[in-house]
Amino acid sequence: MINDPATPQGRIFDYFIQLLIVLSLISFAIETLPDNSPELVQFLTDFEFFCVMIFSAEYLLRIAMAPRPFQYIFSFYGIIDLLAILPFYLSKALDMRALRAFRIFRIFRALKLIRYHRALQRITIAARIVREELILFMIIVIIFIYLTAAGIYYFENEAQPEAFSSIFHSFWWAIVTLTTVGYGDIYPITVGGKVFTFFVVIIGVGIVTIPAGIVASALSKAREIEEQERKATKIKDKNTEP
Repeated sequence: MINDPATPQGRIFDYFIQLLIVLSLISFAIETLPDNSPELVQFLTDFEFFCVMIFSAEYLLRIAMAPRPFQYIFSFYGIIDLLAILPFYLSKALDMRALRAFRIFRIFRALKLIRYHRALQRITIAARIVREELILFMIIVIIFIYLTAAGIYYFENEAQPEAFSSIFHSFWWAIVTLTTVGYGDIYPITVGGKVFTFFVVIIGVGIVTIPAGIVASALSKAREIEEQERKATKIKDKNTEP
């Protein structure tokens, strides 16, 4: 039931955990409302306790069922499962107001949903496939941001010394322009700055679309890998049948 979601019991268990994760996230959002009644606050507290107990039992069961427990504990899923319950126990064990900040880690329960969806797991496989390409792309983006900040500083520093007082102060404009967000809080007013901005925006469109193509290609490869593994599993099961 824990390790094999292909069985009826495993599917029921997975759906139950998924539903509980979603409900706990909704509960966390409701807690932030300013005018909750005492009854609702008590209900949300009790429901949080119920969720933590279920998630804790799931975490301990996965450790007990794992072939290599320590490997699971320090794996991505193991860390996410721990972060989903750890703030609750820290706040109960130590009476310190500062530890309330750790309650924000409850949002990590959303990442627990990755375990229960093949499509999301496919993203993990795709990330491993294009890891080097994405690192190279991020290095190129950082270089472009620096060059953009330096360029706009050259054109706009004299006209707007407060907005573009240094290359470091120009980084914000470079980031929002290259990502084509364009908040409009800082903008060029010189002719040279406007022409430079035109080319930066054109480059920014390409920067936004390049990773989308890389990831799309990786996702198709990840699907092929899953299909190959599924076929290999079927062949193995047939060979092991008496």
